[in-house]
Amino acid sequence: MINETILEKLKVLAESAKYDVSCASSGTVRRNPSGGLGNTVGGMGICHSFTEDGRCVSLLKIMLTNVCIYDCAYCINRRTNDIRRTTFAVSELVELTVEFYRRNYIEGLFLSSGVVRNPDYTMERMVRVVKDLRTVYGFNGYIHLKSIPGCSRELVDDAGLYADRMSVNLEIPSEDNLKLLAPEKNYQTVFAPMRYIQQGMLQSLEDRRRFRHAPRFVPAGQSTQLIVGATPENDSDILRISSALYRRPSMKRVYYSGYIPVNAYDTRLPAVKQVPLVRENRLYQADWLMRFYEFRAEEIADDHYPNLDLEVDPKLAWALRHPEQFPVDIHTAEYAMLLRVPGVGVKSAKLILASRRYGRLTSEQLRKIGVVMKKAQYFITCRELAMHTVNELTPEYVRRTLTEPKKRKMLQDRRQLSILFPD
Repeated sequence: MINETILEKLKVLAESAKYDVSCASSGTVRRNPSGGLGNTVGGMGICHSFTEDGRCVSLLKIMLTNVCIYDCAYCINRRTNDIRRTTFAVSELVELTVEFYRRNYIEGLFLSSGVVRNPDYTMERMVRVVKDLRTVYGFNGYIHLKSIPGCSRELVDDAGLYADRMSVNLEIPSEDNLKLLAPEKNYQTVFAPMRYIQQGMLQSLEDRRRFRHAPRFVPAGQSTQLIVGATPENDSDILRISSALYRRPSMKRVYYSGYIPVNAYDTRLPAVKQVPLVRENRLYQADWLMRFYEFRAEEIADDHYPNLDLEVDPKLAWALRHPEQFPVDIHTAEYAMLLRVPGVGVKSAKLILASRRYGRLTSEQLRKIGVVMKKAQYFITCRELAMHTVNELTPEYVRRTLTEPKKRKMLQDRRQLSILFPD
């Protein structure tokens, strides 16, 4: 039975944890031995994440404490904010996680924390939570642990033996602006634990090549988070940083969090109500292009186009800027070029390569294998497709044709809302 004191702490600390978006369960399988509890596959403070194969999992997303020695301008838990503060004892959080699992509320844990006393003190308590879950209760569910910037390598090394994924939030895309909004932080304290995690993962891979049963270290890799819109960096700046992070072998995901003005009184912060969610969405789409579609960051956004187009997705925007690359003949184009066709995804590009061995493809066949012909028809040629491509119609015409129906639908929706909910 969960007592009232713990429930009150849960209410406060789950609310404090909701602004951290770098939470995803993927890339690891931790089997459940006899007598264990939970596995990685498988209300209040509960968030939903997705595994690599698309399954939805529920995680207890919680902070160990919202007490913090830092005074970061963008953070709801900053030292100078007048908010309700509380802290879980290690045993309380361990028992809460186990109790939630037994009730089938969750399949794993996402644990972060404010920094109390100093980074090592906080990190040591977080490590005790995940260690007790694994060793005392035999918990085999997914665990994502936030590493505290500035903590010692010994604690990171210890944590990596029990967590499936670890993350260290970069937060602000440039060090100068980080120092402006969070004077007590710097990039060195952030990149040091990132480096420790990476070195631990590489050492673990080497050990497992030599010894089959060597312990695994952060098997799902690490992630980080960037706040978008709190500082004046453009999308090109953000994507260049993400691209550099992805070159690290341990970095699995960069998350983008649209700035939410929780501390509007701080004059260092922009006077905006909220960053458009579509900008955050475009950054995720651009991130996908870098990770799976072989695009470079400077191709998606550069000095001439420093910000992503909010009307069309980044791949379509690139294609409209480079009509000279099209149309693409789907019967002869290489895989890398097929990936650059708007409306063609990774799966459909592979199916095109496999299918064209047996004959020429029609637009109907392309549609059946998953190509979005509404977009692709302007950028490809195939067996019987009409020759009205982006070059004959002009990029401006194609853009207008693809965006105007969306604009009309938005206007219709607004009219309907104004009728249903008049001022």
